[in-house]
Parts: sequence; structure tokens; C-alpha cells
Amino acid sequence: MKAKTLNILLVLTSIIGYLEWGKDASVFFFQAELQILNKLFTDPQSVLHPLILLPLAGQLLLLFTLFQKKVSPYLTYFGMAAIALLILFMGIVGLISSNISIVISSIPFVVTGIATIRYYRYSRVVATA
Repeated sequence: MKAKTLNILLVLTSIIGYLEWGKDASVFFFQAELQILNKLFTDPQSVLHPLILLPLAGQLLLLFTLFQKKVSPYLTYFGMAAIALLILFMGIVGLISSNISIVISSIPFVVTGIATIRYYRYSRVVATA
């Protein structure tokens, strides 16, 4: 049950990411994803970019694991890595630009990701002992 909880937390912490650019432009990831999903059906070529599609695919992988009887650690790792590409990139951009709100919004995903990796490593060690 803990693996599913961690995967839910990974998805939830990924959508609270925050982007800010220019003077008046900002968006949370969940708002951007809604716009992406709308454009996916109306203008698919406008969303064909790896930094858009990989995190979206990662979230879909993590959501897929919620319906598995036993959560696959490999699907979790792949989904988490796909999302982490964008989250970590945005965290680095936040650090470089000294934008604390972007950095703070990426921390929950990073902490949850570390907890997930530790959980799977510990459960693998216990299973082999």
C-alpha cells in the first residue's frame, strides 16, 4: 500500500510545480497541463516537445501503477525520472534566477522522489534477506 501512496504523492507533488517568467507571466504545472491537454486535441503539433511529453508520460506511468496489483518499481522509476527532468530543470532555473518560489515548488517532488527511492531500496534489501 505504501508504494501506491508514494506514487500518488509523486503525481500530486509534480502538479504543484510553479513556473514564472517575465514580469506578469506565471503558471502552476496543473494549469499548464490542462492547457496542454486541450491543445493536444486541437493543435497536437504545438505540444510536441520532449519537456512537455516526457513529464506527461511519466505521470501517466505513475497513474498506471496505481491500477496494478503489485506496483512495479521499474515503472515507478521510469515515471519519476521522466517527471524529474522537468522538475529538476525548473529547480535549477529557479536557483540561477534567484526565484525562490520556483525552487520551493520543486522541493516537494524531490523529497517525495528520494523517499520513494529509499522505500524501494529498503524493500528490496528486506526481500533478499
